[in-house]
Amino acid sequence: MLKAARRDGITTRWAATVNPDSPLPEYPRPQAVREKWLNLNGLWDYAIRNAGESNPPDRYDGKILVPFPVESALSGVQRALLPDQRLWYHRTFTVPENWAGSRVLLHFGAVDWKAEILVNGMVAGSHTGGYYPFSMDIAPFLRRGDNELLVVVWDPTDVYGQERGKQVLKPGRIFYTAVSGIWQTVWLEPVPPAYLADFQLTPHIDEAELRLQIERGGSGGPFTVEAVAFAGGQEIAKTRGKAGEELVLKIEKPQLWCPENPFLYELEMRLLEGREAVDELSSYFGMRKFSVAGDGKGNRRLCLNNEPLFQNGLLDQGYWPDGLYTAPADEALRYDIEQARALGFNMIRKHIKVEPARWYYHCDQLGMIVWQDMINGGGKHSLFHHSLRPMIAPGLRVNDRRYRAAGREEKGNRDNFKKELKEMIDGLYNHPSIAMWVIFNEGWGQFDAAAIADWAKRYDPTRYIDHASGWHDQGAGDVQSVHTYFFALRAPAPDHRARIISEYGGYSYPVKGHLWREGRQFGYKMFFSREKFTEAYLKLLRRQLKPLIARGLSGAVYTQLTDVETETNGLLTYDRRVVKIDPTVLRRANAELAAADAGG
Repeated sequence: MLKAARRDGITTRWAATVNPDSPLPEYPRPQAVREKWLNLNGLWDYAIRNAGESNPPDRYDGKILVPFPVESALSGVQRALLPDQRLWYHRTFTVPENWAGSRVLLHFGAVDWKAEILVNGMVAGSHTGGYYPFSMDIAPFLRRGDNELLVVVWDPTDVYGQERGKQVLKPGRIFYTAVSGIWQTVWLEPVPPAYLADFQLTPHIDEAELRLQIERGGSGGPFTVEAVAFAGGQEIAKTRGKAGEELVLKIEKPQLWCPENPFLYELEMRLLEGREAVDELSSYFGMRKFSVAGDGKGNRRLCLNNEPLFQNGLLDQGYWPDGLYTAPADEALRYDIEQARALGFNMIRKHIKVEPARWYYHCDQLGMIVWQDMINGGGKHSLFHHSLRPMIAPGLRVNDRRYRAAGREEKGNRDNFKKELKEMIDGLYNHPSIAMWVIFNEGWGQFDAAAIADWAKRYDPTRYIDHASGWHDQGAGDVQSVHTYFFALRAPAPDHRARIISEYGGYSYPVKGHLWREGRQFGYKMFFSREKFTEAYLKLLRRQLKPLIARGLSGAVYTQLTDVETETNGLLTYDRRVVKIDPTVLRRANAELAAADAGG
C-alpha cells in the first residue's frame, strides 16, 4: 500500500506497521468515551474530477487509504488536488444489528477544506474548515444491509484566502506540501434518542472545585444530568442538576496538574431519566490554573498553579514524511511529545495546525504544556509585509485594520476566521494541557487583533492570549511576543504583559540520509557537523537565553522540534530517526534554564 515517499523515500519507522484494513484503530475521542463505536478508516474508492462535475463518478480511479490525505505517500495516491478539482470518496458500511433504535452519529475528525456528505444518495450534511471535528445524525438516511457513503471535497489550498496554515501548492522553505480531504479518523457512534451532546470542564484550584456544564441532544424528558469524579478509581465527588446549567464538583485538597506531576481525575457523566441512566460518557480532567502575576521586581510572569514557571518549548509543525498532516500511528503521535519531554522541554507550541484529539490527550497524560496557534489565512505571504518590514523596523506599529494588506478585505473571509477560532477553542477547551491561544502569527492574515484578543479572553478567561506572535503588536493580550532569528536574543521592554520569545533559533543541521530532498536545505543558520551544531545551540542557550530569564523573560520557543521537508532546523530529523544533539547534553542545558527560573 505504501508508495515511496516523495523524492528520496524517507519514511518513519511506523510506516511499515500501517495496516490497510484498520489504520489508526484507536478510539478517536479519548475525553468523551462511549463503549460502542465503529471505525470507518481503511481502503475507500476515490476519484479526482473537474470541480464542475456534480454527479458521482461512473467509475473510480482506485483505492485511497483513509484517513491519510490524498497528497501523502501513505494514502496510496500521492497526488495533488488542484483548486479546479474535487475529490470524491466512496465506501459502503453496515450498521451493527445491536444498534437498532439508536441515533447513528457519523463523525469526521477533520476534512480539508469543504466537505459534502451523502448517505445512500441523500445529502446528510456539510462542513467548511480543514481542522475541526464535525458530526451528523445519519439514522434517517440508513437502510438495512449495505449503506453507501460519499464524501465530496473541494480544497483551494492557497488561492482562496481561507485558513490553511503552512500549506501551499508550490512548497519550499517554510511552506509545505498541501493536504486535502479526509486526514483524521472517520467513525460511527450509536446514541439513544436523548443523549449527552457536549460538555465544558473548568477547574478552579483556588476554590477547590470543577465547574461543568453538560448539554444534551435529542428529544424526550424530563432528564437529569449527573457527574461523578474519581481519583485512582475511588469516588471523590458527585453532583446532579439540569442540562445546560452550571454544576460544581468539590475537589477536596486537589492534586494539581503540572509537568512534573500530570495528575488526571476520572469523570463519569450520565443522562438520567428518573434513576435510570439512558446515556453515559467517560472522561477526565486536570486541576490546574494558568495566570499572569507580578514577581515583585517589576516583571509580569507566566504562572502555573499560582507559581511562576519559565515555559521552555519547541515549535512543532505536525508534519510527517509519509503521512504529511496525519501521523502514521498513534505511537508516532505520542513519540514527538515523549521526545520533547525527554529532552527537557515542558512546552510545545503547536504551530498553525490543530491536531487530532489524541495528540492533546497524550499531552494531558505526559504533562506537556501547549501553546496552541490559530490557523492563518487571508492573502498570500508577503516578503515585505511579513518579513522585511518587521525585521527592519521591529518597533513600528502596523495598523491591522487595513484589511487589504492582509488579504482580508472580504467580510465573509474575516467572519470565517472568527467562526473557526471559536470552533478551535470549543473543541479543545477541556484539555488541561492547553495554556495559551495564539491568535495571529507574524502578521499573516492579521486583522483587528486587539478586538479579537479581547473577545477570546472574555470567551475563555482561563488561558493566556498571544494576539500577535512575532510582530505587528497591538498592545493587547497577556503576553508581549517577539521572534528573533538573525540578531542576538533580547526580551521586549516591560509593559503590563508577560514577555516571551515565541520563536528563536532555527539553526539548521542537515543529516545526510535523512533528508526529504537532496540538495539545498533551508535554515536560519547552517551547520554541517553535529559538533558545530551542538556548540552553537548551547552557546545560544547559555549566553543569550539564560540571562534573560532573570530579567523577566517568561517563556521561549526554539524553532523547532523536527525538520519539515526542506526546512532542516529541527532537533530531530524529519523521519524521527536521529536526534541531532546528545539527549543528555540537551537535558542538562534545559535543566540550567529551569534552575535560572528558580533563582539558581
